[in-house]
Amino acid sequence: MATTSTTTSTTDSTGESATDADPTMDAIVSAVTAGRDGDVDTARRELLRIWARVGAAGDPFHRCTLAHYLADLYDDPAESLMWDVRALDAADALTDQRARQHDASLHVAGFYPSLHLNLADNFRRLGAFRAAAEHIEEAERHTSSLPDGAYGDTIRAAVRDVGRAVAQPDTARRASSPGPAR
Repeated sequence: MATTSTTTSTTDSTGESATDADPTMDAIVSAVTAGRDGDVDTARRELLRIWARVGAAGDPFHRCTLAHYLADLYDDPAESLMWDVRALDAADALTDQRARQHDASLHVAGFYPSLHLNLADNFRRLGAFRAAAEHIEEAERHTSSLPDGAYGDTIRAAVRDVGRAVAQPDTARRASSPGPAR
């Protein structure tokens, strides 16, 4: 799940497209950027602050994005798993219409390969290989929803990589896994 835009696209009553600021997404993107720049503690603290404001029953797009990126900020697969489950739960409540308010190219179906991949990788790292295999199967089932290009290729390759690790079975952290720098 890639998120870079910080505005929402809406259509007014005339059918014209309009773009509105989304301060919650602005704050999420800022925190994610801090984490990618190596300031994991600030990123985690800011994302948790936003999560507390959005709440467990808040906007599914915000919840999905927050939980997805929070999961990447934990080394412990059990902690990551908790956030990845929340991201999947939020995606299940998310509509394409809401996702497209953020970016007209988004389709919720395209979120599922990455969400199931992350769950599979966490289960694998915890030694729960049957659960990991089930989520790899779900990720594979949804890969046709991925876009062409670098992002889709990255997710497809990671699904294959984690699938091989599940089959071995191997619990070692993958070098290409998202998360805090080691």
